[in-house]
Amino acid sequence: MQVRYQKVIAILLATLMVFNLSFQPQAIAADTANGAKIFNVHCAGCHINGSNIVRRGKNLKLKALKKYGMDSVNAIAAIVTNGKNNMSAYKERLTAEEIQDVSTYVLEQAEQGWR
Repeated sequence: MQVRYQKVIAILLATLMVFNLSFQPQAIAADTANGAKIFNVHCAGCHINGSNIVRRGKNLKLKALKKYGMDSVNAIAAIVTNGKNNMSAYKERLTAEEIQDVSTYVLEQAEQGWR
């Protein structure tokens, strides 16, 4: 019986390698309601309704996010965490979970046209 499981696991691993897939456990689902609260406190001053009062073209609309390669939760989380140019870093102010929540919220809003 154990040999059978080893073969199944070997086949699954080989399949993942052939198709260049990886198995990564998913993080706990982001809390977008919390993300909205965080956004309103920390981000809305510069990014009201997905705009950008500092640099108009660097807004949070889906078209701009795609243009600048920021159209994923991970990319948004990286810039929220580390900042860039005029964008402040929030790694000292927000927890990793809060950054995930707000990043997920931003992408969700961008995909919905910031309604």
